[in-house]
Amino acid sequence: MEFGVGEDRAEKPVAAPLRRGWTTGACATAATKAALTALLTGDFPDPVEITLPKGETPAFALNRTALASAHAMASIVKDAGDDPDVTHLAEIVATLRFGEPGTGVRFHAGPGVGTVTLPGLPLPPGEPAINPVPRRMMTDVVEALCAAHGRAPDVTIEIAVTNGAELARHTWNPRLGIVGGLSILGTTGIVHPFSCSAWIHSIHRGVDVARAAGLGHVVGATGSSSEAAARARYPELPEIAYLDMGDFAGGLLKYMRQHPIKRLTIAGGFAKLTKLAQGAMDLHSGRSQVDFTALHALVAGLDPDAGARLREAVLGANTAKAVLDLTQAAGLDLGAIVAARARAQALAQLRGTPVAVEVLVVDREGRVIAHAG
Repeated sequence: MEFGVGEDRAEKPVAAPLRRGWTTGACATAATKAALTALLTGDFPDPVEITLPKGETPAFALNRTALASAHAMASIVKDAGDDPDVTHLAEIVATLRFGEPGTGVRFHAGPGVGTVTLPGLPLPPGEPAINPVPRRMMTDVVEALCAAHGRAPDVTIEIAVTNGAELARHTWNPRLGIVGGLSILGTTGIVHPFSCSAWIHSIHRGVDVARAAGLGHVVGATGSSSEAAARARYPELPEIAYLDMGDFAGGLLKYMRQHPIKRLTIAGGFAKLTKLAQGAMDLHSGRSQVDFTALHALVAGLDPDAGARLREAVLGANTAKAVLDLTQAAGLDLGAIVAARARAQALAQLRGTPVAVEVLVVDREGRVIAHAG
């Protein structure tokens, strides 16, 4: 969301421990192991156990199976735990066939799995969007099982996701040039609830795609309203220039420190950019809060008389938006100083990397109310 509870100062109850889940890559690996075992032995292991990159050995229940003379299919329903993942409860399907001698392990995109069409991703254009770590996990399974049964690891793996093309519309894939469906992702096999590692990974890939396309200007927006405002301001920028930064300003800035693009526009709502101005790099309401004392100091710095007059109202405000309204009514441009300080914090994170930064502060109606840089 662009605005909302991120500005709320009400106390939150202590949350129960969150349940972790499994990546699409882990599910695809387990389905691959089950299908290949059936091809080799005639039986599907259920549940099927795999070893993850860090040594964990989870077991997965099978959802569907099918065995024929030339192929085997197994599917697993992904459990993302308590992570708000678009692929939670998606069915990951692996269909395996033995290949021609000497062909090794080959991957194909089945229905609902995308194909890479743009450079800059970890896979070249034309490849199925099955990322390197899941590929390695599946290859390891194939090589181990085939070795145990005295066969060469010449196997074709087709990964599909039921309804994956529709699910992909709610992800970054269309913007990254991945067409036709979802990506099979994961570096550890585990989804840590609200770790948001997948989101930050997508930001990094967005930067990579923009660099590979030779773009000199990208936009990191905190949400849909601020992105729309930036699009209106820069209609000439292509789709891949817009990075869905969300709350992860630090994730974007730290990556651009090592992978710079000449110009970066950060666009966001007043509350989130106030937190950036105050030094927060994760702008989520659960991980950073507006400091209203510091916000009052900015008001007083703009106009000491207004600062004294509005002191109690600012310190007692429930939202940053309420403070913005108070200062606008008093004729003070608080948005401008927040934009300038947010830009300074972004430049500090870049540590001298040659990236020209500008900041756009956007109100709830999608209007740019302040600009810096």
